[in-house]
Amino acid sequence: MLQHPAKPELVFTWGNPSRGDDGLGPAMYELLLQEDLQGVDLLTDYQLQIEHAIDLEGREHVLFVDASISASAPFELVRLRPEQDSSYTTHAMSPQALLSVYQQVNDSTPPPAWLLSIRGYDFGLGEPLSAEANGNLLAAFNHIKTLLGSERPAEQT
Repeated sequence: MLQHPAKPELVFTWGNPSRGDDGLGPAMYELLLQEDLQGVDLLTDYQLQIEHAIDLEGREHVLFVDASISASAPFELVRLRPEQDSSYTTHAMSPQALLSVYQQVNDSTPPPAWLLSIRGYDFGLGEPLSAEANGNLLAAFNHIKTLLGSERPAEQT
């Protein structure tokens, strides 16, 4: 199968749309699909896995997007560093552990990466996105569009 070369920017979302606000990542993916994003690849999954280290190859920047029960509303944006935590031995990984796997496998520094955590409230099975989370999603969406059209994001604390 012929593979297209990786675009320089990657926005990687994840979450479970069947668990209420845990679906914020996939909802962001759907919103971004509707945009004409030049030089940007979009990827979504239920969770990060060790195999996703391959998806980071050839990237200049990576933006991970996920729901968070503890982030400040509407969202938080932080710069990530490779970190081998306990998640690398489980079925779901943290983005920091994924960067660490990339570093180990490729024997090189991973691309600069950030995590945008969108504040969620209700993660119940079978629930839709809550109204509050949907508002946070739209704020995060507008921020991502700004980021992708300008210089790389500065770390927010």
